[in-house]
Amino acid sequence: MKEKIESYFQINELGSTIGRELLAGFTTFISMAYILFVNPSVLGDSGMDKGAVFTATAIASAIGCILMGLYAKYPIATAPALGINAFFTYSVCIGMKVPWQTALAGVLIASIIFLLITIFKLRELIIDAIPANLKYAISAGIGLFIAFIGLEDGGIIVADKSTLVALGSFSGTTWLTIFGLMITAILLVRRVPGNIFIGMAATAILGMITGMIKLPSSVVSGAPSLKPTFLVAVQHIGSINSLQLVVVVLTFLLVTFFDTAGTLVGLAQQAGFMKDNKMPRVGKALLSDSTAMTAGALLGTSPVGAYVESSAGIAVGGRSGLTAVVTGILFIFGMFFSPLLSVVTNQVTAPALIIVGVLMAQNMKKVEWDKMEIAIPSFLILLGMPLTYSISDGLALGVIAYPITMIAAKRGKEVHPIMYALFFVFLLFFWILNN
Repeated sequence: MKEKIESYFQINELGSTIGRELLAGFTTFISMAYILFVNPSVLGDSGMDKGAVFTATAIASAIGCILMGLYAKYPIATAPALGINAFFTYSVCIGMKVPWQTALAGVLIASIIFLLITIFKLRELIIDAIPANLKYAISAGIGLFIAFIGLEDGGIIVADKSTLVALGSFSGTTWLTIFGLMITAILLVRRVPGNIFIGMAATAILGMITGMIKLPSSVVSGAPSLKPTFLVAVQHIGSINSLQLVVVVLTFLLVTFFDTAGTLVGLAQQAGFMKDNKMPRVGKALLSDSTAMTAGALLGTSPVGAYVESSAGIAVGGRSGLTAVVTGILFIFGMFFSPLLSVVTNQVTAPALIIVGVLMAQNMKKVEWDKMEIAIPSFLILLGMPLTYSISDGLALGVIAYPITMIAAKRGKEVHPIMYALFFVFLLFFWILNN
């Protein structure tokens, strides 16, 4: 059995081991397990049943992860995306007063379109057309973005009315984040295998010993019923009957499209998969995540996409699809062991995100900074992702600037026609988001 697993996932060829892949899958799951609780909380504000959303989130995530691992053979996990779930609840359902059932039907239509453009390889063509310099910037930008999330989750930085962000108060649980960050940094510098996971475990243990993290009240709990949300999207497709709702569908489509494209490129760069500026098996990876998005809509959750937290698993050595399969299986078990997940607080995962941000930021050195036509769009991507709190918005800023700076440098003929098309697509994207 061991030989079959190693052969199927090409573990030896990738310079990994089964043990390392298992640890990577576990690390990825621990880093993103929060979505099991955050997604029901956000979507619950729209009127959806939180228990059903919890189960739908777990199953949709598992489907995407296992598909990504078995079919595309990448160590990249999927789950309902943060940001777009907030758009679903607060902009569409509460802001536009659209019933959650209708909004879910919009997600289903967007996911079917997503699936079709993936099958016809449109998404693959777009990813291949993005120049290498921008791909390096995307990877580094995602690193800055997730480090920013980690600093915020850990309480090291906080929101501020005067300066937008400011240094947090170093008290209480913030010290857990600082402890975890120092331990992980030391282990990383010393090149200790599994450094990120060990840092997370040490932080969780210290939190429980000091009482900053509550001990779980139980170990096992039953998975809530899917009945309140299952196939509701199908029953309400007919409700998508106005221009406003068509715009909602387009927004679901565009945000998920570019969020996932940016994430896949960034993670592939981090893991060293890119060859001649192309991502091998990208079509299979895109088909895996678009299938998961469709499944998620049918089960009852907001759009599913590739997760930046996969970078934590890649950072501890995950290189094969086995990493994603392990993460998917743990999502299934997570439905029944949710009380245990309560010890994985933001302070436990924050140090991992910050350290992974450091690792991904190393791609900045590969950008041709001495050429302003490259430096300007690359910089907008780098800075845009954390400051807009969105991978797709940061990507849009750089892609809009790229043809302009290249034309100004009299290098317009070097720009791929698809990049010119994306210039107008992103202008439309911003117009839709702001109207």
